[in-house]
Amino acid sequence: MTKIITIAQNSAQPLTVSRLGYGTMRLTGPEIWGEPANRTEALQILRTAVESGVNFLDTADYYGEDVTNRLIREALHPYPADLVICTKVGATRRPDKSWVPFNRPENLRTSIDNNLRTLQQEQIQLVHLRVLGHGQVSLEEQLGAMFEMQREGKILHVGLSNVTREELEAGLKLGEIATVENMYGYGQRTTMQLPYGANPGGEEVLDLCEEHGMPLIPFFSLLNSLPKTSTRITEMARKHNASEAQINLAWLLHKSPWILPIPGTSSLAHLRENLKAVDICLSPDDMEYLG
Repeated sequence: MTKIITIAQNSAQPLTVSRLGYGTMRLTGPEIWGEPANRTEALQILRTAVESGVNFLDTADYYGEDVTNRLIREALHPYPADLVICTKVGATRRPDKSWVPFNRPENLRTSIDNNLRTLQQEQIQLVHLRVLGHGQVSLEEQLGAMFEMQREGKILHVGLSNVTREELEAGLKLGEIATVENMYGYGQRTTMQLPYGANPGGEEVLDLCEEHGMPLIPFFSLLNSLPKTSTRITEMARKHNASEAQINLAWLLHKSPWILPIPGTSSLAHLRENLKAVDICLSPDDMEYLG
């Protein structure tokens, strides 16, 4: 199992990162809104992750709102030279905590400028366009705005999030797509309906990612992905003296060298547990048994 992965490998400025990143969403308050319950621990989680070799962080200005970006800046700025901070645009939050599209070209520009300001960066290394609100603004128009900001130097690489296979195929025809961020985990592989809409699964696009050398970045890889009825992952956890969450992450790491998991947590103890998943070696027989 490889422990590093390269983003935009064929570009003039590829990014090489460790294959276990950290997703910051869980650092916010309840319902991904407001400040963390324990701000000191949240900051320590970010510092510990980076000190432990994590150099890929996933965030969004609509987490909180702006909460995770501000925590990242407070904990880590000035940033280590090898740290890649990935953010998302295309959505925003209302006061009732609902998730709504924010994907017109002028909205996307506002979001990018806000991310640059709150993260205190001159350029964002990787930005995922989250596809939300199908049909209101065309994918071509949204990606056109992203590529324009890329040419301006505000964005280094452009990725897509929450995309169907058809949307990814369409996006690849419009320009260089560096990464895909979809829901994916051992027990949640295909489209899942959530309160704010459908979340396409990673299994539906994994072969395209492999074909084009695009890392697949699974979100909610633990939250919705541990099966409630299957005993196989429990048995595998017992065999490797590991937790079920660790086996879930190890399964992702062994499933394809193009998968870059970003498990999130608001617990320092859970972070340390998750990081140990890279040391679990699942044999071909283990993987066949897990399915």
